[in-house]
Amino acid sequence: MKTENAVIITNKTRLESLIERFNTKAQAKFYIEHSGGNFSDYEQEHFVFKNSLSAVVEKLSVHFKCKVIDRSYLPNYIFTEKDLPVVLGQDGLVANTAKYVNGLPIFAINPDDSRYDGILLPHNINNFEDQITRIVHDRFVCDDITMAKATLNDGQTLLAFNDFFIGPASHISARYNIKIGDENENQSSSGIIVSTGAGSTGWLSSVCNQVSKMSDSETEIEMDWDDDQLFFVVREPFESKHSSANIVSGYIDDAHPLIVESFMPQKGVIFSDGIEKDFLNFNSGAIVKIGLADSKAHIIV
Repeated sequence: MKTENAVIITNKTRLESLIERFNTKAQAKFYIEHSGGNFSDYEQEHFVFKNSLSAVVEKLSVHFKCKVIDRSYLPNYIFTEKDLPVVLGQDGLVANTAKYVNGLPIFAINPDDSRYDGILLPHNINNFEDQITRIVHDRFVCDDITMAKATLNDGQTLLAFNDFFIGPASHISARYNIKIGDENENQSSSGIIVSTGAGSTGWLSSVCNQVSKMSDSETEIEMDWDDDQLFFVVREPFESKHSSANIVSGYIDDAHPLIVESFMPQKGVIFSDGIEKDFLNFNSGAIVKIGLADSKAHIIV
């Protein structure tokens, strides 16, 4: 189906968030400067982003109807096959957007490549226009990226581009039963991390680094972004009369999903990609199945 609409997803700049917090730019400036900060850096970042946004809207408007939406509207926005999701922001915005566009190809543009790494942003403000013609004529190429899916026993679902956290919302122990394949046991820990290939160099790698330093041996999980598998690790499992620590890590695939039953009476959560607002309650009686998402994310390259 021919693309008709460019839906440009953005996030508030740091300056916009400060003004929202302090009501005026002058008050925000007073706060930053009296805290020893460099307010001009906030202004420069904002200026560059707004110029990039204007350029993207101008070029896309030649071919598509354009709409700009804030990241906060993603969970409620209904994308159709006529839409082209355009992400203008940091890498995390691409990860967050992928969970809500129903597998549509994402056109990701780095608004300020002097400031942002752009691992998930193949295009920048100087070269994105070349890709528009390919998109118009349906001659673009995508990288396919595996995502994870959490499904609760009450039917609620949540997707993750990088990783899931399963555990307590505060600094208390997570209590649950964990099952993978034919193995299962009751555990008490500080939570479980489930990572995709795209997320394996993030939160998961920090756990591997800790294990490597403590055991004086190399611990590294290597997964390609399109691998049809996930990897889980239990953080700080505690052994007691009521909890074991035998199932501490492993791979997840379609034949071997991870099943976790919550024993937490309150404050149990599942959140994805480090965004605590994207969460499911995971309290006593809840059972979650973690496996591969039904479809991959597609990023235009």
